[in-house]
Formats: sequence, C-alpha cells, structure tokens
Amino acid sequence: MKKQIGIIALLLGGMAASAQEFRAPAYPLITHDPYFSVWSNTDTASSAPTHHWTGATQSLTGMVKVDGKTYRVLGHDATAYKVYLPSAEDGNFSAQYTFDKPATGWEQPGFNDASWKTGKAPWTNSGQGTAWETHDIWMRRTFTLADRSFKNLLLKLNHDDDAEVYINGEEVYHLKGWLTKYGYFKIPAEVVEKMRTGKNVMAIHVRNNVGGAMLDAGLVEEIQPKATAGVQVAQQRSVIIHATQTIYDLACGPVEVQLKFSSPLFLDDLNMVSRPVSYLTWTAQSTDGASHDVQVYLGASTDLAVNVPAQPVTTKQYASNGLSILKAGSLEQPILKKKGDDLRIDWGYVFVATPQGEHAVQYITPGADGSASFASARVPKTTATQGRSLSLNTIVPLGKVGATPVEKFMLVAYDDIDAIQYFKTNLKAWWKLQAGQTIETQMAAAAKDYRSIMDKCEATNARIHEDAAKVGGEDYARLCVLGYRQTISAHKLVRSPEGEILFLSKENFSNGCINTVDVTYPSAPLYLTYNPELMKGMLNGIFYFSEKSGLYHRDYAAHDLGTYPLANGQVYGEGMPVEESGNMLILTDAIVRASGDKEYAAKHWNTLSTWAHYLDREGLDPANQLCTDDFAGHLARNANLSVKAIVALGCYADMAKALGKTDTAAVYRAKTEAMVKKWMELADAGDHYGLTFNDKNTWSQKYNMVWDKVLHLHLFPQSVYDKELAYYKTKQQKYGLPLDSRKGYTKSDWICWTASLTDNQEDFKTFTDPLYKYITETPSRVPLSDWHETEDGRQVGFQARSVVGGYFMEVFKEYMKNR
Repeated sequence: MKKQIGIIALLLGGMAASAQEFRAPAYPLITHDPYFSVWSNTDTASSAPTHHWTGATQSLTGMVKVDGKTYRVLGHDATAYKVYLPSAEDGNFSAQYTFDKPATGWEQPGFNDASWKTGKAPWTNSGQGTAWETHDIWMRRTFTLADRSFKNLLLKLNHDDDAEVYINGEEVYHLKGWLTKYGYFKIPAEVVEKMRTGKNVMAIHVRNNVGGAMLDAGLVEEIQPKATAGVQVAQQRSVIIHATQTIYDLACGPVEVQLKFSSPLFLDDLNMVSRPVSYLTWTAQSTDGASHDVQVYLGASTDLAVNVPAQPVTTKQYASNGLSILKAGSLEQPILKKKGDDLRIDWGYVFVATPQGEHAVQYITPGADGSASFASARVPKTTATQGRSLSLNTIVPLGKVGATPVEKFMLVAYDDIDAIQYFKTNLKAWWKLQAGQTIETQMAAAAKDYRSIMDKCEATNARIHEDAAKVGGEDYARLCVLGYRQTISAHKLVRSPEGEILFLSKENFSNGCINTVDVTYPSAPLYLTYNPELMKGMLNGIFYFSEKSGLYHRDYAAHDLGTYPLANGQVYGEGMPVEESGNMLILTDAIVRASGDKEYAAKHWNTLSTWAHYLDREGLDPANQLCTDDFAGHLARNANLSVKAIVALGCYADMAKALGKTDTAAVYRAKTEAMVKKWMELADAGDHYGLTFNDKNTWSQKYNMVWDKVLHLHLFPQSVYDKELAYYKTKQQKYGLPLDSRKGYTKSDWICWTASLTDNQEDFKTFTDPLYKYITETPSRVPLSDWHETEDGRQVGFQARSVVGGYFMEVFKEYMKNR
C-alpha cells in the first residue's frame, strides 16, 4: 500500500481508493450462514485467535515463509486450559439445584441440600441440559480435588443474568448483568489456599431478569503456549473491508503479501448465496528487486466442526475432482439434534482444499503442532485421524517470487448434511437441490470458476459501495459495506417441501429464534433492493405456519417459527400482535412495490385481510404489549407501534388497489387517513410527539414512519416529519440518537431508518455520522452489535444479527423513487 506500484493497486485498480481502510469492531473472514462464520476481533490479524461470531475460538492460523524465515500473518494459537472441574462445555456433570429461595447459609459447605433436585448442566431455557424457566436458580456442586498442583486457578463461568459465586462459602465472583460467552476469572489466592484435597463446594445463584437463561461453571488453569522458535510477526500495513471481501496487506521482510478472504455472496445468484465455500487468496510480490523463495501455510482447527473443543473429531485426507482435500467432523454427528443461541454446529464436515497442481503439502496434527511443524520445516510423516482440537494443515509453495505478483488460493468449505428442520421435515441446503451435487463438486466448481468469481466479487463490492455512497456519503457507505456479509450470513437458504424458497434468519445473541418476524422486518431493505425473492423467502414460512400447518390459529401474525435450526412452530413465550401483523403487511406490500409481483399479495390475501382486520380493531391505540424493542419491556399506548399499524393498513389499501379491489382500497385508505389525524392528536407533546399517548414528557424515534415515505403512501403530513426530526437533533449523543426517553441506548438499524425520514443530505448525515463514529470507536470487539450505548459506544447486547440489512434503507428509498 505504501509503494507506488503495489499488490492492491495492481490487482484491484481503482477499487481500493473507493473503499478506504477503516477500523471495524470485528472483521469478517468466512461468512456463509449462522454456523459457518469466522471473524477476527482485533485490528491486527495476527494478534489473537479467530472466532466464531458467538465468541468461541475457531482458529485459522496463517504463516508465510520467505527464504526460510517464518512470519505469522493470521491468527494465534488458541489459549489452552487444563480442566480441574469440568463445565458442561468440557464434559458432563450434574449438581444439586433449586428454584425456591433456600434458607440462609445455602452457600456454606455444611448446608443440607438433600431436598434439592439433581440436574445435568447447563441450566438454560434454550433446550440444553436442565430446563430453567423461573426467575432465580440456586446451584450447589460438591466436588473432590485430587490434584492441587495448579498455580493460577480460574473460574470458568457463563451466566445470564445476575450471578454470585461462592467456593467453600467465600464469594469469588459477583456481577449484575450477563456474559455473552464463557469467561475466565481469577480466584482470590486466599480462597485457593483454603481449598482442600478432598471435598469442596461451589455454590452459585443466578437471577434471570429477562430473555435467555444460562448457568454453567467449572474450574480450569490456563496453559501457557510454547513460543514457536524463530517465528516473527508480519507487519500489517492495512486491512480493507469490501462487501464480499476482507483484504490484509502485510510486509514479510522483503516480500509484500496480500491475504484476501472472499465469501461470494451475490444476492442475484441463489446458488452462490447458498454455496458454503470461501476463498483464501495469497498474493506475494518482492519489494527489494530480488527474487525470494516463498511458501504459505494455513492451519484450520477442527473446532470449526464442533460445538465445544472437548468433542472428539474424526479426520480424512484424500483427493477428489482435481483437489487435495482435508476433512474433519465430530465423531457423534448429531444431525439437527440441538437448538439454541450460543451454539456451534457439531454435525457435518469442514473441508480445506487446494488444486492438486499447486504441489500442496497437507497433513493433520494436534493443535498448535501444525504451525510449529511449518516453522521448523519438520512435516510429520503420519497424519492424525482422531482427537480433539486438531489442525488441518496446508502448505502451498509460491516458488521464486520477484517483482511480478504470484497468486494462489485455498478453499475452506462446510457440508452440513441436513441444514434445517421445517415442521418435522429435514431440509438440505439450497445448493443440494440439483441432483448429484456434493461438497466435492461444489468445491471443484469454485476452483474452476475462481477468476470469474473474483471478478464478480469486485463488481459486487463496487456496486454496494457506490449505491450507498451516492445517497449517503462515504461514511454511510462503509456502514452498509460492513453490514452486507453479516446480514446475509445470519440466514440459511433452503426450499420447503411445497417448493417455496425459505431464507431463514437466526436471531443471533438475542434468543436464537428462527425466522423471527421482527428480525426480518429491520433486515428487509437490503433484500428488497437487490433480490425481493429472498424477501419472499423470509415471509413464506410465516404464511405457511398461518395458512397450512394447522398449528397456528391466532388472528394476528406469529412471532417466529422455532429455535434455530428447528422451524417447527413458534416458541416465543408471548405474541407481539400489532408488531408482527404490521410487519407482515408492510413487507408484503414492499415486495409488491419493489418487484411488481402483485400475485404474491393475491396468494395470501385472506391471511393479510385477517391481520388487517386485527390492526383496524387494535392498532391505533395499542394495549400493553411487546414490540420489536422487547428488551425495553412492555408498553401500552405506544405511539411508534401505532404508527406501524397505520402504515400497515395503508399498505393493505395499497395492495388492494394493485389487485383491483377498489372498494376495499377506498375503505382502508379512508380509515388510515382518519387514524393519522387521531394519532396526531393523541401523540402531540408540543414540540414533538411522545413515546406514549398518555405521557407528554416522553419521546421516541418514529422509525416505523419510514415506510410511508419510502413506499410513497402519503399518509402523514410533512409537518409531522419536520417536527420530529427537529426534536431528534436536540437529543443526539456522541454515538447516536437514543431509542427513546427511557434509556441512553439505541438501535443502529432504527437510526438509519430515522435518518431516511429526511430528504436533506445534511440532516441525513447528522444521524448517520455518529453511527460511523460508533463502529470505528466502540470498545466492544464483536461482530457488529446493533444495540449500543450512545454515550460510550459500548455494546449492550446482540451481535452478528441480520438486522443490519436495515442500514440499506436509504439505498432502498433511492431504488423506489421511480417505481
């Protein structure tokens, strides 16, 4: 990047200039679906292990050898732990527990817990371990220590929400809040000193305030990794994120190396959206005028194919369709046997492949032995076939590298065998629909079409960036670019037994639901713009549930179809009647308007009419119920929810008109116009409109109003927009506009929608510029969180969710101008 002629400029021409480097919360590397998703959570690719979006380590390690000298360019050997007391992640254990508040002294070693129940860890409300559905849980675990050789004992813990932990009656941990993944906490030395060789007691109390519930704990000691002799760290000069690619530019002594990750998620090509194959491209170029011998190395952990590292795997090395291949998967292969949020796939197989003509060397070793063997040039003569946390190792020689760049690629792929269970029928991924397709044929096609796919990646990158920059400026474009792969890879593409497209989301780090309607709703703008068929794929399952499954009988729309990956019917504890009915009506009309396919509305007209009748009856002044912002709690007389009902009925009238149902269109148009006038009276709070109709000292973002503008419904007068936008400017914080007057946190997708309420570019940037500041400065290093504090930019919850597709609302607004 620093030279007059460099690899980036040479290979990508002017595209790099249009996608300048920026600091992201996390960098997407492999992004295909909720299970096959690997990220780097640090600015320098070689400073930490890579992770699954949940935070679990899924290690990819990259090295480059130049004239015998080795440089680390990607990842780091994962931290290892010696287990003294297993958590559920490390093995199986049972303990005593109760949901009823125990007597004083429950945490003490001598307490009598004989009347407590015995349960298997973990305790959750997501279908794993022992079911926990109450507000509080108390757990006591009596354990025997046969070995006290530890020097730095750690508490391994996962809890949701508030927790307190005691060992032999002494508190070692206390937190109000929840953990988004397993944490490791030092146990005070004075407590460790009192632990006995023999019986000890760990006692834990967790309070679940809202949403997910979790309790799991163990005791471990960190094993310090052995330094790999002679390995230097490459100098990372830059990292650039495009819509479909993440590109690192690195200096390895006298050789410049580009490491490019490509996930070719082209929304106009469903087969490519579904194909679970990512590319790692290595390009090297001499910088000193001499030629140098260069080799590149990738180590992929078999942890990519298990939920937890303790699960044993089996591996295979073979050749097929012109590729040299390494394969790994769990021994157990529990296909579609688990569901939940903080969960990785433990069925199917991960693959690393390279064209046979590249003279690659492949082998399988325990963990860090793979990178150590490359560094020492001692490749094992035998390959491991079973074990835990093995490494799939691939070495590709680039030969003598001079001033002309040398480029080679590797493939990383995943075959999940069966992908989704849909009303008790197991479905395979979309790419398997064509007869005879195997993961080997898919990888072979990916290798054969490498150059054309890279060309299309570059074209897609340019289009996504340019479309967003045109309407919102450079910083807004970067928001959209960062959201692109995240939103697509939070879905799985399959076809229903009835032959319909299904594009099913996972509610990542929220509650793990599948096909949640109020997650589909904010995700919609990207798909409505670039392929409305995928938008249909988000709605088809909900329509089927209501119309044909025989399992749903409400007169309002369902919330979800189950817990990912099991789509067997709603699991959310209560409905969101106005919310989901409004979402389904709005999105169906948006499909009709974006695609011109009015038959989609005709096909579901009876169901749409049922929901419209419900909103006509209940929508103007909503009862005490949840909306999509359910984390903020129940709310009666919610003005923004009322807006959704009004706009949804306007969409119903719009569809009726398109279908030639003129009488219905006229009736519902008149209803919505009357509702708008009433809403303006009820919500009026002087210089703004309130959060609720009954409290004029409140305010909220009226993001639901955006559809009135984008779909050109002309329901709300311009004065409403002007009043609200002027008021919002007085409430801006450093990292964005708060959601409403109750808290300082916000939702970034809704801010983008609120920004689209204006047609003034300066006002638009007033709302989106603080979001760019948030993503480039947040201390929360996770795949983009859509729920953050506006004062300090910290993640509140949620990460890697599909809702960032909502960042594209301004792009969709532009798309709809002439439709």
